[in-house]
Order: sequence, then C-alpha cells, then structure tokens
Amino acid sequence: MKVYINGKFYDKKDAKVSVFDHGLLYGDGVFEGIRSYNRLVFKLKEHIERLFESAHTIMLEIPMTKEKMVRAVLSTLKTNKLKDAYIRLVVTRGEGDLGLDPRKCLGHANVIIIADRIALYPDKFYKEGLKIITVPTIRNLPEALNPQIKSLNYLNNILAKIEAINAGSEEAIMLDSLGYIAECTGDNIFIVKRNHLYTPPQCMGTLRGITRDTVLDIARKNRIPAHEHVLTRHELFISDECFLTGTAAEIIPVVKVDGRRIGSGKPGALTLKLLKEFKKLTKKEGVKY
Repeated sequence: MKVYINGKFYDKKDAKVSVFDHGLLYGDGVFEGIRSYNRLVFKLKEHIERLFESAHTIMLEIPMTKEKMVRAVLSTLKTNKLKDAYIRLVVTRGEGDLGLDPRKCLGHANVIIIADRIALYPDKFYKEGLKIITVPTIRNLPEALNPQIKSLNYLNNILAKIEAINAGSEEAIMLDSLGYIAECTGDNIFIVKRNHLYTPPQCMGTLRGITRDTVLDIARKNRIPAHEHVLTRHELFISDECFLTGTAAEIIPVVKVDGRRIGSGKPGALTLKLLKEFKKLTKKEGVKY
C-alpha cells in the first residue's frame, strides 16, 4: 500500500505525521470516506465539496484546490492499482504544541489519502438484514458540535458503537436531545411505511449523507414518495421496512430493532429495489481513473 501525504507517496510503514499534529491530539480535522467501483469514483465531486465545507466551518484552510484534491485522489488509486476501493481522505490542522490554540499550528494542514478495500458488514447481513438497538448515548447537539461537520472527532459515535457491541449488536441508533431518531453510528436511517419512504431531516442533528441523498434522488426518479420527517422509535417499530445508508455500508436492510421485528422480519421489497437501483448507478456514474 502507498499512502499519499502532502503530495508524496509513502509505504504504509513509513506513512507518518507528527505526534504534535492537532488531528491526533484533539481530533482537529475533517475527513471523507469515498468509494470507487470498477475504476469509477462514485460522487467524488460531492465528497470533495463536503470536505471543503466542513473545513471552512472549522476555519481549517486546505492547502490545495478542489481540482488538485480530485487529481490527488485519482493518483492514489492509480498508484495502488485498485479497481474497487474505499478511499479515506483526511485533512488535519497540522503540527502545533500541546495547547488548544490553533494559531500555534505552524505551517500548513496535512492532507492524507489512503486507498484500500473495505467490507463494513459481512454479506449475510445484506441477505438476512441487521438486528440493531437504540443506545443511551445521544447524538451531539448541533449547537455544540454540529453533525454536519464531518470532523475527526468521532468519540460521540464511538461511545454509541461501544454500547452496541457490549449489547451484542452490530449497530446502534442514536437519538437527538428531544428523543427523535437522529442516525446510526456511521449511517443514515430510513423507514418504509405504506410504500412511502421516510428519513430524519438533516436539521435534526444528522449528517447529510451522500448515499442518503442518492437514495432520495432514486426515489424521486422512480416516483416513490419520499419525506424528510422527524421519526420516533414507535414509528420505527411499526414500519414496514427499515434500512441504513452510508458510503461504506451502501444500503443495508434492518429486520429487528430493540427486539421488535420490522415488517416481515426479512429485507423488504422496496429496500431491495433501491439497492438494485443504487448498484446500477455505481456502474455508470463517477470519475474515471
């Protein structure tokens, strides 16, 4: 594996940043997870745009243009000779001192690109569906650390993931401060009721997922009624279908939540239709390398 760091490629064992990097010390940075399919990088423009938006909000200056970032991603994929890949794009504040003050981060931000293969969930979960739970850890308040910022500070998500693992579950639903469903630790959530699609609005403490938006686009093109609407656990329990979306997860069915069977207890017809349409898109849309 060759890792891109600030314009150069390093062997995995030599890919290093300073222990004084604010990304390590404080989670001070932003990132994106991107997928490529058969040498097509899916939604690359949208991912780069979101990366720069996150950086802008935390006042982190990325030391290259969006166009150069695109070229760097493509170059990393070519260098690693990967046909299908997961790309982790990371930008840290850079080297500083042991204090919080970002002004002490001298020089430029660090840009790191890692390309590898990924399988977030075993194949059986795509065929049989996930069984997930709601955990006590709530999603960050937008007024504290807005979930729209895809930052390196993922401790909120990790704590929820630990609770799921301790309970023997693969994934966790996180609620917002009002008790509405926000999202899972690394995925957005959808339900189906009477052939209508519902997902929490982005203003309720959820990341505006790129796969989430792709599913909403697919729904519109296929005349499937889709709504961004606040959801309670009750509405989830009585839904006909449920599924999660994310770059790494793609679209994965959920068949049981908090011990309650969802619908028939098997991946639903609409979920499978959306997954089929999503797969079609990944085969024809993207930036070629």
